Amino acid sequence: MPADRLHLVRHGEVHNPRRVLYGRLPHFGLSEDGRRMAQAAADHVASLGRPVASLVASPLQRTQESAEPFTAAFGLDPTLDERVIEPHNVFEGRRMRRALANPLNWRHLRTPETPSWGEPYLEVVARMDAAMRDLWQSTDGGDAVIVSHQLPIWITHLAVAGLPLRHDPRRRRCALSSITSFELAGDVWREVDYAEPASTAGAVDVGAV
Repeated sequence: MPADRLHLVRHGEVHNPRRVLYGRLPHFGLSEDGRRMAQAAADHVASLGRPVASLVASPLQRTQESAEPFTAAFGLDPTLDERVIEPHNVFEGRRMRRALANPLNWRHLRTPETPSWGEPYLEVVARMDAAMRDLWQSTDGGDAVIVSHQLPIWITHLAVAGLPLRHDPRRRRCALSSITSFELAGDVWREVDYAEPASTAGAVDVGAV
């Protein structure tokens, strides 16, 4: 039998003192507050009283570290899945305010509906949907957890809601260590819950665009 519910969990705060857009760059792990946030996410899922039967994480360091409290809580080792990774981005390693002040970079903004600065939204939707469906079908009852990133989770929300994929990155409802939950009704995803169990006051959150 398939899963009962699927939770998309965003990673916690990343140690990023230079406040660069880290994207897929290596060696960006959680800060101490980020580890606390990840623990709060796992505690929230555990508090639902629903058995968790499978755990998947993006292969990036910050998502693997954010999956650790779920391993401790549910005794599950995460399966790493490239399909739930952060999209690539031409601004990786830069501070966005400085990058956008340079006219040489404005060409990357020419088609924001695609977007022209990174992986096309439609490709993100397709890979996330495929990963979610595979996990849903391979989970033998109970809930499934995917630890991923803000943009893939938010784009999935927009696609499921039937909303335009073009959006303002500053207005995403996908806080650090937030949990966006879905169920598959027939062949159609429906969003059933959203939670922000971790305090993010004062957090540095500039990793994606």
